[in-house]
Amino acid sequence: MKKIYISLAGFLLTTAAWAQESTAAKTFWDDPINDPMMPVYAVSTLVFIVLLLVVFVALYMVRIVNILIVESEKEKAAKEGKVYIPRPSLWSSISQKLNASVPVSQEQDIDMGHSFDGIRELDNHLPPWWKWLFYGTIGWSAVYLVVYHLSASLPLSTEEYNTEIAIAQQQAEKRKASQPALVIDESALEYTADAEIIAKGKSVFVGNNCGACHRADGGGNTIGPNLTDEYWIHGGGIKNVFTTIKNGAVEKGMPAWGKSMSSQDVRDVAFYVMSLQGTKPANGKSPQGEQYIPEQKVAPIDSVKTKAQASL
Repeated sequence: MKKIYISLAGFLLTTAAWAQESTAAKTFWDDPINDPMMPVYAVSTLVFIVLLLVVFVALYMVRIVNILIVESEKEKAAKEGKVYIPRPSLWSSISQKLNASVPVSQEQDIDMGHSFDGIRELDNHLPPWWKWLFYGTIGWSAVYLVVYHLSASLPLSTEEYNTEIAIAQQQAEKRKASQPALVIDESALEYTADAEIIAKGKSVFVGNNCGACHRADGGGNTIGPNLTDEYWIHGGGIKNVFTTIKNGAVEKGMPAWGKSMSSQDVRDVAFYVMSLQGTKPANGKSPQGEQYIPEQKVAPIDSVKTKAQASL
């Protein structure tokens, strides 16, 4: 009986946890009507709409009041026999205060008495906002001098750059230590039709713009030679191909990829190039260089077996 209660309690706890996870996974848009936050969202939306309406009505009432004031001032000026001069708008008043500009009606007070071709020289002062900005730059320069040069509280841009370079070098060293590069022995390099290496070499070949000069299928382009025939400008065979890719051919416009690629990537590209031999792509470039014929390996002679045959 006790085991049954324990099993039932475990089932209920598991069901409750699953239900809680399912509820937590739901968002408001899955079921907005039954969402517990729906009343809060609805009330917030209504309050926002009411506030917008209040602001709109307030602005409209201010406009009506201004219209009534203008009409009243026009009637008053007409009764007194004066010319009505409209009051400046709020924006023009703010602009005049920020720029400290003199109204056109008062320009005769700041006339310097110099004029040329109808252009008068006025004694206008610099705008206040410009003065504030200038004084602010003076204050900021003092703070900058104290913080960066006198107290050395913060590093200069050169120090920040050197610090970032040092951190990047440390990270690169850790990454190299955790992923040691494969050492390629060029003198003992032998080509094998390894599908994995050839696939990696193809991705590097295409990704490093090798195909721009040699085409992705190795058929050759205006600059790069055909890599699928038996003719080679810098020597055929896996060792020569590896050396050519690594050191490049500057006079032919081929960069030294060994400076920007790892030895493993150079090996992979060399394997991919060797795998292209005899593929004969369409519209391939004419052969260039000298024909390379691989040396045929001769099996070693078994001296014991030879002596036994001679004794017979």
